[in-house]
Amino acid sequence: MAKRLPKGYIEKLFPILLGGSIVMAFVLGILWEKVNSLEKGGITPTTTTAGTTPANAQQQPAQVQVSSDQIKKLFSQDLIKFGDDKRKLLAVAVEDPSCPYCHIATGLNSDLNKQAGDRFKLVADGGTYVAPVPEIKKLVDAGKASLVYVYSPGHGNGEMGMKALYCAYENNKFWEVHDLLYTNAGYNLLNNTVKNDKTKSGELADYLKSAVDSASLKSCLDSGKYDQRLTSDTSLASSLGVRGTPGFFLNTSSFAGAYSWKDMEAVATAALK
Repeated sequence: MAKRLPKGYIEKLFPILLGGSIVMAFVLGILWEKVNSLEKGGITPTTTTAGTTPANAQQQPAQVQVSSDQIKKLFSQDLIKFGDDKRKLLAVAVEDPSCPYCHIATGLNSDLNKQAGDRFKLVADGGTYVAPVPEIKKLVDAGKASLVYVYSPGHGNGEMGMKALYCAYENNKFWEVHDLLYTNAGYNLLNNTVKNDKTKSGELADYLKSAVDSASLKSCLDSGKYDQRLTSDTSLASSLGVRGTPGFFLNTSSFAGAYSWKDMEAVATAALK
């Protein structure tokens, strides 16, 4: 015969059970956020100083097989582009200037590369990682490849930075501004100060004054002329199957993540034969 529970036992047990349920829900919530972050390729914005380590900076699985016609069509659209669709190698870079993976793939923020682990330590720092963006640019500058640069909010704080890139592109200063934004100082400015705040256009323009006229840049940022381009670029990236940043294409070959150029070079070499 089952023992009878003492009087008031259930009433005393209920708060314990409730508390345990809350704790369990909290733990599950944290786990869900971590999984969700990994799936998106995201890292919490941080100041890249010693002791801050971006975790899980790894490739994303390719989702969509694009066609050659899709890639070629990009060069006839109103996008940031260098070269045309007649070159043997057509490259696409889908990035977010606030994204740590994008900084890693650009190779101008060595602090972030080091903090991401040995896998991403640059050759110049004694590692084996070769940032792909500079290598693609070398081919573009040599007339061997063409490049389209597309925005997608892979990290969430890059809107003002991307609008600065649009403004710079119209004045033939894209790479000058790009290279400042992709430094450690640029990363921290976008993620810890500007953070998509339109009222911080002056601070962003002042930071970029060595590359462009700060007054003209501030005027361009404040005009809102490129607000809708953020949306159209994001939709385009999605149509190409890019789910996180960075995302690269070399012709129709997709490299979804911060791949080393060593892993991409064979595709480029084959295309240029």
